[in-house]
Amino acid sequence: MPARHPAVTRAEDGTVQITEPIAGPAFTRAVLDVAGAVLTWPVLGPTGLPAAEIHDVAQAQQWLWAVYGERTAAAVDAVASGAPEAAAEPMAPEQPTALAESAARLAFGHWTARWWPASHLDGIPALEPGALGLELAALTHECQQLLDEAGEVEGRELLEEHLAALAPLVRWWQSGASPRRLGGVLRLIDDAADGLGLGGEEIGRLRSALEQDDGPSGTPLDLADLFVRQGEFALAAGSARPATGRVIARGVGTNNWCRYPPGFVDAAEDAVTWTVYALGAGRWIEVEVVAGGTAPVGGGRLAAEVSVERVHLAAEVHVDGGPPSRVPLARRDDVWTGRANLDIRASTTPSVEVGVLLPGFDPGPGADDRAAREAVRALARRRLGEAAAPHDGEAAQSGPFLAEILAAAAVEEDF
Repeated sequence: MPARHPAVTRAEDGTVQITEPIAGPAFTRAVLDVAGAVLTWPVLGPTGLPAAEIHDVAQAQQWLWAVYGERTAAAVDAVASGAPEAAAEPMAPEQPTALAESAARLAFGHWTARWWPASHLDGIPALEPGALGLELAALTHECQQLLDEAGEVEGRELLEEHLAALAPLVRWWQSGASPRRLGGVLRLIDDAADGLGLGGEEIGRLRSALEQDDGPSGTPLDLADLFVRQGEFALAAGSARPATGRVIARGVGTNNWCRYPPGFVDAAEDAVTWTVYALGAGRWIEVEVVAGGTAPVGGGRLAAEVSVERVHLAAEVHVDGGPPSRVPLARRDDVWTGRANLDIRASTTPSVEVGVLLPGFDPGPGADDRAAREAVRALARRRLGEAAAPHDGEAAQSGPFLAEILAAAAVEEDF
């Protein structure tokens, strides 16, 4: 007998919830904005059906039955109409529906675009943004029943932004050495482009390749060179040291991923370092932050927030438990650096805490969950290991993303 789904409830603000909200830092949750609701899955645990926060029940009814089943859709209607919650105990489907599986994969794909812990220091490669962006565009098209107008616009932006990645993906598919899913992704992209009225050289070549479909070319293909790889980090030397200053304290700062946009800081725990110098009675601190090498996938709100021209990172410095002061950071090669004077007594060795943030983007200090960050790194390494294994027979909604397979190939080449 199928297990009962947790009761559908109505919150004080009038939203209808399916299951309890998922707890934990933002980077441990995969989130998908859909028509009339927000769906959430845990990244570090079993996925299954998502938690839902429904703010427009009428709009959500276009997909509720296809994700949770008809009894859940009816229960949501009942609770929204004021029926007692005890009367609304739906039963979950025995197996996740196709739409539920596609939605979970799309949500996780958006999670990788935002939270993948790319780090030169930790040896976790960045994901190829073009391959990831096009697979997300394909999944968005596959999940169009779930989406409102804003979601459809996001799918178009993903496709338009990453059209240049189509040619290498087609080459990969034609080589005969690609995962089975790639053909389906390319056909979904073709369908999406057709529905959106998109054309151009890239789409034309894609359609020609799909129409011919005359089997593998047999041409050897080096996945590590399929896309133009980002140059290796050439970590710059630290900021210029004062010739006569002496070091009186140094340490590693806090690297809280939630306090800056994705891709601008290396995700390693020891990416933020600081040194306090003394010269006579003067004291100052110098902060170095290893820069990241990626930018988020897709356009829209997040891309606007992380525009390189508008990014001015800062270090937040606490000395001896006092109020924070901000040290502006400037990027030089692959390191963000900054320097500021400290108002401390010459006879003391200061206790210093340093973090990095983007003013205006930063949601506030919040909980600094190092254990959760370590779990995310372990997840990324596990997925890269799985991506390096054969994957020809995988199902459409399982297995690694195309970008993960490419990243795993790059790791194998480097090591």
